[in-house]
Amino acid sequence: MTFQVPFRQPNRQNSRQMSTDPRNELHPHVDHYIGIDVGTGSARACIMNDHGDIVGLASENIGLWQPQTGYYEQSTTDIWRCICSSVRRAMDQHGIDRETIRGIGFDATCSLAVFSQDADEPVCVTGPDFENKDGNDRNVILWLDHRPVEETNKINATNHNLLRYVGGKMSIEMEVPKVLWLKNNMPKELFDRCKFYDLTDALTHIATGNETRSFCSVVCKQGYVPVGVDGSVKGWQEDFLTSIGLEDLCEDNFKRMGGVDKVNGRYLTAGELVGTLSEKAAQDMGLIPGIAVGSGVIDAYAGWIGTVGAKVRLDDDTLSSEVPKNDVSQAFTRLAAVAGTSTCHLAMSREPVFVNGVWGPYRDVLLPGYWMAEGGQSATGELLKHVIETHPAFHEAHSVAETFNTNIYDYLNEHLREMASNENAPHISWLGRHFFFYGDLFGNRSPVADPNMKGSVIGLSSDKSLDGLALYYYATMEFIALQTHQIVSAMNKSGHVISSIFMSGSQCQNSILMELIAAACDMPVLIPRYVHAAVVHGAAMLGAKAASADKDGNTEPLWDIMDRYSKPGKMVKPTTDAALKKLLETKYKVFLEQCESQQRYRTEVDAAVSGWTKKE
Repeated sequence: MTFQVPFRQPNRQNSRQMSTDPRNELHPHVDHYIGIDVGTGSARACIMNDHGDIVGLASENIGLWQPQTGYYEQSTTDIWRCICSSVRRAMDQHGIDRETIRGIGFDATCSLAVFSQDADEPVCVTGPDFENKDGNDRNVILWLDHRPVEETNKINATNHNLLRYVGGKMSIEMEVPKVLWLKNNMPKELFDRCKFYDLTDALTHIATGNETRSFCSVVCKQGYVPVGVDGSVKGWQEDFLTSIGLEDLCEDNFKRMGGVDKVNGRYLTAGELVGTLSEKAAQDMGLIPGIAVGSGVIDAYAGWIGTVGAKVRLDDDTLSSEVPKNDVSQAFTRLAAVAGTSTCHLAMSREPVFVNGVWGPYRDVLLPGYWMAEGGQSATGELLKHVIETHPAFHEAHSVAETFNTNIYDYLNEHLREMASNENAPHISWLGRHFFFYGDLFGNRSPVADPNMKGSVIGLSSDKSLDGLALYYYATMEFIALQTHQIVSAMNKSGHVISSIFMSGSQCQNSILMELIAAACDMPVLIPRYVHAAVVHGAAMLGAKAASADKDGNTEPLWDIMDRYSKPGKMVKPTTDAALKKLLETKYKVFLEQCESQQRYRTEVDAAVSGWTKKE
């Protein structure tokens, strides 16, 4: 096991001293750090001061192209423009002096970015001709893109040992299947010119000009096994890449994927100093050159950074700042649930813990020497949106919500409360007691790890009313909560010790959903101070870590930074209502049966139609 070099806290006296100008005696100098979060739909920038407060926040929507069903593409040129616009506006909100910016941290979705080796320019990923005809430099295959179906099957058929570290199967959402798809579809001379990045590494490359890669990117999503793990010598596995047809990437010590660490490449743990902001990047952002840039992480991992370091008293209603300093071992009991379009479930452990259907364990991706595991639900926010918008009563509900100047989720929550009151129901869950919804409409990421999973309903009626919509909406929230319980249970049965859930994302504002998750999992759910900005707040902490580098490049431990800058939030305690617990336990049994029976039905039907071929 490796450990970080001990770090001595720098003397902050000079950076925090009072101005010698008597006119400015009430305005002490304050350092600031920038966090940049590139999600599926937008780029966000936040400015964090040296107390951990967010003092500026701005975002801009990113372009998304869908050339055909299942294909999702973006552009690093467009993403960088959105980042720079967001940084400038976030700085302007509170008149932040650019001279006070000390560090920048990035996070982004685990998407594949493609550049040319010779010119370092974006390479279009749109087939069949792969030519940039619309001027948008569409060089990013989004994580959500599902084009490499055959390539993913080929990879998983190898049963290579490295698949142990991605839950047994490499996901179609990861980057190696997408690289293989490009090789199978691009003209050879064009593919041979390409180099490949995880999106967050592409952004630190644009910011600094350096080719440094982050362990978070390559270990979690690209089949890189850290040196020393299972006999790994170079990180990249030559026999694996050769077996799937990507032997080209092994040339020149894997240069096109980032090279070999300390030979012809450089790999860093989260927030370590990549380099400094280049002249061009600084001009784009409206900043000064030379600002420290930290090694980035995948967006969900920034959510872990931005939430699990909060100080907690589990017997209080709030996360108290009076609690003594956190010890890193407390992280092992805290699951970070980063909820947006989908939800990622992240847990840290001291030793590797293997869980079927859960990605990882990944070493060194956040804290050196420690391991991360990543479960997930393919669609949560998207599932709620889909269920609501496809119901016959959607337009009526939307109109009523607008009348009350609220969003449709808050309106439906209030409608459920009214229904419960009108029926003298003991709890909202009573309303859905005979409605059983299994919601893997977008496939299953964990713990079944089956992209072919679908949804099912028992108790469906002909009700097209607002009541019917509210009931379906409740059942969807119940499904999300029960599946969270399934994922947590699978992780704990395999050796994790999770006893609390630290949520982030807009779903935190949904009180009924948070109460259901706490009740279904029978553990407290902690909601961060910055509900909408926990991820980008975590990215800013990466900037703070980079800025702490001494002359030898040693940086302050990330956990210490998290402990110092994390903010109090609030707690949702698990229910003490015995009847509600019994109902959810019973519903969970049905949930498991719906999951298992679907797999069994498909197997039986596939056997029945075996040999039955389609007409030519």
